[in-house]
Amino acid sequence: MSPLARIRATAPPSAVAAGLIAVTVGVTSAAAIVFTAARAAGADAREVSSWMLALGVGIAVTCAGLSLRYKAPVVTSWSTPGAALLATSLSGVSMEKAVGAFVFSAALTVVSGLTGWFARIMDRIPVPLASALLSGVLLEFGTGLFSQLGGSFAIAFPVFVLYLLARRLLPRYAVLIALGGGVVASVLTGGWHLERVRLSLAQPVFTAPEFDWKVLISVGVPLFVVTMASQNLPGVAVLRGSGYEVPVSPVLTWTGAVQAVLAPFGAFGINLAAMTAAICTGDGAHPDRQRRYLAAVWAGVFYLCVGLLGATVASLLTAMPHALVLAVAGVGLLATIEASLASALSDPASREAAVVTFLATASGVTLLGIGSAFWGLLAGVLTSVIASVGRRRRAAASAPAPRPVTAASCTPERTSA
Repeated sequence: MSPLARIRATAPPSAVAAGLIAVTVGVTSAAAIVFTAARAAGADAREVSSWMLALGVGIAVTCAGLSLRYKAPVVTSWSTPGAALLATSLSGVSMEKAVGAFVFSAALTVVSGLTGWFARIMDRIPVPLASALLSGVLLEFGTGLFSQLGGSFAIAFPVFVLYLLARRLLPRYAVLIALGGGVVASVLTGGWHLERVRLSLAQPVFTAPEFDWKVLISVGVPLFVVTMASQNLPGVAVLRGSGYEVPVSPVLTWTGAVQAVLAPFGAFGINLAAMTAAICTGDGAHPDRQRRYLAAVWAGVFYLCVGLLGATVASLLTAMPHALVLAVAGVGLLATIEASLASALSDPASREAAVVTFLATASGVTLLGIGSAFWGLLAGVLTSVIASVGRRRRAAASAPAPRPVTAASCTPERTSA
């Protein structure tokens, strides 16, 4: 194999572009929340940079390692709902006690992976409900493309048109071409503010954990619950809905173990991704679904870059037009949303439950600090259970009644000799 062919095999442009878009969407949509959470714990500039470094390294290791191990696009990320929880619950908590809560949450994740209870729950969820859950999670990003047409038409419209044209002419590079067109359009319209970008490398800052039972209960346990319900659950649904049967328990064990090791440096939560993972599991990542794991590997490479340049990433986020991120994410997820909706509605028997799951998840409702992905799945399962009970009763009512037993029917027939 020639060097050029080897490069094309390990770095297909569509897979590299999918990994880059996944990281761009993940970072731009949640990095500000991570910074807010770090500040709530009293972190200074060096510690905030260390948080980004630890998260970037942890995600890179789990993304690349698990994807290469299972030959599937296993994309991990930090816990965005977890960061939002920390931003409101770490006020007055020392950095040492906060790190203790991170370690405790990671230990609970490892235990859930070793015992296998989470995998057993996921095995009982029907595929149409998992696909409906995925559709609901991605709906906001799908509609984000069109919502930008009103205020940022000069950026969103070229992205959309270039994607449609490329899908017919060069489908393998459709998202990459749309991204390039969006960058050019945003530069021409003056949407970038490059004067805000500052180049600097992140440095690790070690904080010895301190275990305070009050903080473990009030921060560690909710962080674990929110991460499992709002991140890992839809993350598994993305893989299952895309046809990848990755063993859940080992994945949880490894993500929890990596988080525990890096928690003293600021890794508060490493888990399966949902929305960004869908970018790497779709047709746009690679025409051969057996090779789409390369997109997740490249996502890990880009996350490593994000970690090493933690402070730089923060400044770059303020320079990038938000409309460009939403538009590219929207076209990157169109094929995935289409496939998941088709799977969700394919079985007439579970169609009602799938629609309920989709609507409840897409509503964005948050109860008890847990996001809509969990409540959407719960509503769908409840609908499915009630519907199945109703079907069994109707089947029993319409079944023919058994014939009554009579004396004549009990008399054996005589046969002729």
